Amino acid sequence: MRKPRTKIKAKTKRAAVKRFKLTASGKVKRGHSMKRHILTKKAPGRKRNLRGATLVDKADQANVVKMLMGI
Repeated sequence: MRKPRTKIKAKTKRAAVKRFKLTASGKVKRGHSMKRHILTKKAPGRKRNLRGATLVDKADQANVVKMLMGI
């Protein structure tokens, strides 16, 4: 007798998990780019502004949430 078929589990995109976080209100938080290397030529104010996290743009938010939820 064969086993009954099981549903395929939805898996999250691991790359998205490493880059984004969901806030309590459901928005998506992300870090800034351009802060990893070649920092000597960048102005201190520019580096300071890249320090904190920001929200993902509204146009991209649905796609990122899908990647995080594994849909």
